[in-house]
Amino acid sequence: MDIFCNEEHDLIRRTVRDFAEKEIRPLARELDDKQQFSVELTQKMGEIGLFGMVVPTKYGGHGFDTLSYIIAVEELARIDSSQAATVAAHNSLGIGPIYNFGNEEQKMKYLPILCTGEALWGFGLTEADAGSDSRGTRTKAKLENGEWTINGSKIFITNASSPITKGSTVQVVTGEKDGQKEFSAIIVDQFTPGFKAVTMHNKMMWRGSDTAELYFDDCKVPESNLVGNIGDGSRIMLNTLDSGRLSIAAMGLGLAQGAFELAMIYARDRKQFGKPISAFQAISFKLADMATKIELGRNLLYKACWLKDNKKPFAKEAAMSKLYCSEIAKEVADEAVQIHGGYGLMKDYDIERFYRDQRLLQIGEGTSEIQRIVITRHLGL
Repeated sequence: MDIFCNEEHDLIRRTVRDFAEKEIRPLARELDDKQQFSVELTQKMGEIGLFGMVVPTKYGGHGFDTLSYIIAVEELARIDSSQAATVAAHNSLGIGPIYNFGNEEQKMKYLPILCTGEALWGFGLTEADAGSDSRGTRTKAKLENGEWTINGSKIFITNASSPITKGSTVQVVTGEKDGQKEFSAIIVDQFTPGFKAVTMHNKMMWRGSDTAELYFDDCKVPESNLVGNIGDGSRIMLNTLDSGRLSIAAMGLGLAQGAFELAMIYARDRKQFGKPISAFQAISFKLADMATKIELGRNLLYKACWLKDNKKPFAKEAAMSKLYCSEIAKEVADEAVQIHGGYGLMKDYDIERFYRDQRLLQIGEGTSEIQRIVITRHLGL
């Protein structure tokens, strides 16, 4: 397909696209209307191998490269961002800390079930007063008699309260060092006493995905649930976000592609002044600009994946991809609504859902403003 893709990548694209068209498209609008997370659809995505895609087979994964995973997320988002969010958050944020920083015992305990689609995992970083400033974390954990006692809360945590969620990895304050907070990452199983996950409703976007608030009230977990070492929490969580940016970029790219295709279909079918509106320069130039932005976004994102897969620094390109793809998702979705005219404002047309779903992309896993800060630091500014 392009300079970054081989036959395996093209096969993955065809497989996921076919699945999304047949299994997700017929349900997407209904799940959005009902604000309903689908266990059945999640399990079906697991059956075709969309969970644990980059995890080695030793741990129950599928051993694919980063680009294969990103293409899968892109194709899901082309149809429905909610299902793409479930896959992206679980693979990057849920599995990531355990696979990349967990010890062998933790990997063997959790990864095999997390790679099947039968179980989901949350990434507990954001708090009411700790969003872009992740070091504003207030949730605390105290180690006594071989147990961590956790108190605090988290908010906006994807996949953390679904019927098949098995737990979350959370950032907590475990002390102070040189006058600064010491952060650690701890595994909390879902039904641990003192822990409660509450589903959040009335979202504008991703209404078919699961989002939760987490509450810890003298929640006790074993000392062995620590991921990495004491004080590694911020490094673990921020490193995980570097990879997570690629999947959010893929969601932006896929959503832009889907919105563009909807606009193309509508522009060819809709007639005004005796001919399709696609024949008018005002409309055709919009479509030309949309196609150009999508092409640029795809090249940038795939290059970032290539860098990661070839063990080269990719953090700057990941931030650039996340920034650019989320911003063009906004621009393309907005122009697609404009092409639809009044019909684009009606729920009977999928573009209305696309327009809502894109809005989180400039906020989640690091706002567009934060991405610019990351990029400027890599530029040495």
